[in-house]
Amino acid sequence: MQSFSFDDTFCDQVGHDRSPSVVRTWVHHHVVILGIHDSRLPYLKDGINFLNDVKGYSAIVRNSGGLGVVLDKGILNISLIFKGKHDVSIDTGYEVMLRLIREIFKEETNQIVNKEITASYCPGSYDLSIHNKKFAGISQRRVRGGIAVQIYLCVEGSGAERAQMMKDFYQQALKGEYTKFTYPIINPDCMASINELLETEYTTNDILFKLLGSLKTLGATLNMDPVTEDEWALYDQYFERMIERNQKMIRNMEKQ
Repeated sequence: MQSFSFDDTFCDQVGHDRSPSVVRTWVHHHVVILGIHDSRLPYLKDGINFLNDVKGYSAIVRNSGGLGVVLDKGILNISLIFKGKHDVSIDTGYEVMLRLIREIFKEETNQIVNKEITASYCPGSYDLSIHNKKFAGISQRRVRGGIAVQIYLCVEGSGAERAQMMKDFYQQALKGEYTKFTYPIINPDCMASINELLETEYTTNDILFKLLGSLKTLGATLNMDPVTEDEWALYDQYFERMIERNQKMIRNMEKQ
């Protein structure tokens, strides 16, 4: 919840010209980030109990688009936060991230494709894949004139094992019941990590250093300015909103 609150804070600051564009990287251990539609699953309580008790994962609801994704120590999250309103299209926001990812891996591959991998978890038109195996997904959030384009990048470990866990989660949370919203029918074989696809042994820290090099190549001027007092105050407000959003999910679960 803190990570998404920071992104909203910097969106607000960038959108009001109080901050230059921001790049954030973050890694979380053993948590499933659910989308808004996931919070309405008919047997969500059973699904989350499966994640908690069987798999040892916690779960929260995020404020950006999409469905559930898995985060662990082998997944690097990158947020690109820049100014933009109606003059910047949704697709343009995604293309900025796509260009960066292709720059990061330009020495290893020119085979990165952006197309929807329908049998993945959290499928979307800007899924990134190699040989039809998805290794990353992109979401977007717009707050007060700022845009946060967020990517989860599977670097280490087994993409199929993560996908199998999400498949089991939906089975527990749906139990075959009809819903107006169509949840993904997941095929674990259509997901993989960068290391599996490129036969490499990267860590998330390795990709972080490649990210920094790519930003410089693309012309970015980097600084490490600390968070200001005003930004901390704004962060507290956005964090409270995240808490309220997740308390609503808990209340819905209690009714099941």
